[in-house]
Amino acid sequence: MVKGIQSLYGKNITFSLTYFNRALPIFLILVSFNGIRSQTTTQNSSQIDSVTRMPIDSVLSWMRANLYENTTTYPTIGLKAIQLIKDKKTPLKKAELHEEMANWYGYHGLFPQDSVVYHSEKTLAYYQKLGNNAKVASSYRVLAIDYLNQNELTKSQKVLFKALSLFEELDDEQGMANAYRVLADLHEKMLKPEEAIAYAELAIAIFKKYDNHSATCIALFNIIKANTTMGEYSTAYKAADECIAIVKNKVPDDIFVLIRAYSYRSDISIKTKDYNQALADCKMAYKLAVDAVGEERAATYRTDIGNVLKFQGKYTEAIHHFEAGIAALEKQESNNIWEVYDQVSECYENLNDEKNALIYFKKSVVIKNKVMKDKVANLESEAVIKYETGKKDVALAAQAAVLEQKNKVQRLIIGLGVLLLVLLGVVYFSLKKSRKANTIISTKNAENELLLKEIHHRVKNNLEMVKGLIALQSAQLKDSPTKDAMIASQNRVQSMGIIHQQLYQGNNLGSIEMKDYFMNLSEGILDTFNAEDKVKILCAMDNLELDVDTAVPIGLIVNELLTNALKYAFPKDSKGKIEISLAKLDAQTLTLKVKDNGVGKQQGVAAIGTGFGSQLVSLLTQQLNGEMQEEIKNGTSVSFQFKLDSAA
Repeated sequence: MVKGIQSLYGKNITFSLTYFNRALPIFLILVSFNGIRSQTTTQNSSQIDSVTRMPIDSVLSWMRANLYENTTTYPTIGLKAIQLIKDKKTPLKKAELHEEMANWYGYHGLFPQDSVVYHSEKTLAYYQKLGNNAKVASSYRVLAIDYLNQNELTKSQKVLFKALSLFEELDDEQGMANAYRVLADLHEKMLKPEEAIAYAELAIAIFKKYDNHSATCIALFNIIKANTTMGEYSTAYKAADECIAIVKNKVPDDIFVLIRAYSYRSDISIKTKDYNQALADCKMAYKLAVDAVGEERAATYRTDIGNVLKFQGKYTEAIHHFEAGIAALEKQESNNIWEVYDQVSECYENLNDEKNALIYFKKSVVIKNKVMKDKVANLESEAVIKYETGKKDVALAAQAAVLEQKNKVQRLIIGLGVLLLVLLGVVYFSLKKSRKANTIISTKNAENELLLKEIHHRVKNNLEMVKGLIALQSAQLKDSPTKDAMIASQNRVQSMGIIHQQLYQGNNLGSIEMKDYFMNLSEGILDTFNAEDKVKILCAMDNLELDVDTAVPIGLIVNELLTNALKYAFPKDSKGKIEISLAKLDAQTLTLKVKDNGVGKQQGVAAIGTGFGSQLVSLLTQQLNGEMQEEIKNGTSVSFQFKLDSAA
């Protein structure tokens, strides 16, 4: 669903996170400058010259007062002010100027996210130069939000840990609570709703302690969304009602918080199919937005109203609202607009208006293709490079931590031997420091495990995208051999994707449980050939774990053999079964057997297909230093023996 907040701030849903994390204090700044807000809105060179001639403090006051305006002159004035003090030793003013620029870019959302990140990183650098730890901690947290909006989850997590560490040193509980809330956002994006709820609850407890009602409501949004994702609708409703009550009773001026609360509550009602309540909440959110910023800027909220009307079967009325929202979204050139195009197309289809349904369907396809092309452009390099460098970075980080700890222990032993009697106090202090270091290492190890799981998750998603692209391409093909080759390639990609899925879902990041893997692989291949009802695949083996370098080639071998059997062993809808077994004879020897009770190879009949699958099996067998034997008796049986200690 494309949220109406987009029209209010010029950004998509993720901006709302940026706004309420970055800009809650800006409401207070805005109020304080209402009396001196510039009366000049004409965006021309004279205004730029007049503002930039003022002292830097006055320029900063103007920038804070005009955060929500001057979309043409604002960045020019900010950049000129930064240039004017480039050679002066004023890191504090530079930090404040970059901070205001980051806020402005984040608020208006008309520019690449890189612009926000650039100024946030500059802000952090100057506060670090000043040694202002409170500002450094806050800058780390804000930068984490910017990285999160840029989908740089690893970077976001890294700076969040730094922020938390500084907030703890400063004994700043509310700073810690804000960091916890961003961690909740991070885990939402990583599709971990339970962890998101846990961090949000930590934040809420602190915010309530200090009567920080606005921040409490923002943290409640995480509770609402995560519980909706998990299907805990009553809990989500309770959180939404609490949020609405807090705003109305404690902070009635936080109109945008109230708008989002109604909008999220409508999402819950759609999930529970309470469309009357959903429509009432959508209309209330739209009304509040219109009262706050006018009909034109609030127009995208009408897409939410149209969506609920679509569910109610009121297609003509829904189209009226959709078209109003689309007009606003098209001005913003939003990539998420394809969702609304699909919804309008569905409405026209239900009205039997095939012409308009096709028009909006084509518009949706154009946007989707553009997004897909952008993602696929660097697919191979991203999948391989991120995985390899990530794996190396994790290993190096772990080794560095262990080495550092080892050096500390060695220094401690030497100190104890020399100064045991006279430095008991120092020994106690050192032991306390060592325990703290162990805690840090444990935290780092947990962070490294999370990073490695994220790498496997991304590799699996990229392989899924490759599989989907192959499927789309093969659907257009008429030539049967070519189409079969594309389907075979699709299955090979799937076999590798399942491995990375098991790695990030399992408890052991270094090995694969092969029986479960074969069962998942078999289900996928049976589904590809639509053979679930005629062929049964049995895994006659005990649980066995293998490392990734061994599991990948074995998975590809089994994929080829299963594909070959399903294509040729059971002709004319004949039924049968295929058995897979994998076992370790000893520490160095692994045996694999794939047997079917199909028709087997027929003497004198030419081989079917390109032969690429057989070549691939042969090469993979050599890679694992193995031998293959084939037996044609009551079907086909192919067995392998691999030497694990001498794999190529």
